[in-house]
Amino acid sequence: MKPFRRRRRGSITATFDPGEAALLANLARQVIELLRDRHGESVAETDPLAAQLGLDGPSLPPEDPVLRRLLPDAYSGDEVEESGEFRRYTEQALTAAKVSHAEAVLSSLVVGGYDPDAGDISGQEAVEVELGSEAVQAWLKSLTDVRLAIAVRLGIETEEDASLVARSEDDAVAAMSDVYDWLGYVQESLISVLD
Repeated sequence: MKPFRRRRRGSITATFDPGEAALLANLARQVIELLRDRHGESVAETDPLAAQLGLDGPSLPPEDPVLRRLLPDAYSGDEVEESGEFRRYTEQALTAAKVSHAEAVLSSLVVGGYDPDAGDISGQEAVEVELGSEAVQAWLKSLTDVRLAIAVRLGIETEEDASLVARSEDDAVAAMSDVYDWLGYVQESLISVLD
């Protein structure tokens, strides 16, 4: 990856090799799928009136620990009823926003030259994404969601956990730890351009 940089006309760009673009796209699609499994395909098309009245959202927290982290309770402790009511009014909108952010990442990659239908990425060119201010925010939020999902699956809650996971003798765990670290680098690269 060539780090994010600001262009003179105000946009922010970065270049990803085809494998990196495919990895980002795959992770974004997994987050979308996970969120849509909870709310259905039309999560972005919620009925505003039903949402205002709290008639269409779930009141129970998700069972999946990743979804519990992405869609957390508003209150902790004994305030179960209050958390349920808050969730009924807000979870669908939060889910729709998270799906939209992940879709913005996918869209930026496709516009930048990534072909999601290509079976073999070895012949693809580098993917250059160009982000305006809204896309930058979507990327930051989506990268956070993806990293949270990976952290939950790997059991990372502290820096010490991250260090232990990175030294895992399980090749799959070590590989996902590398992906987690790389996503942190991508996110940091984007944040540094904004400062």
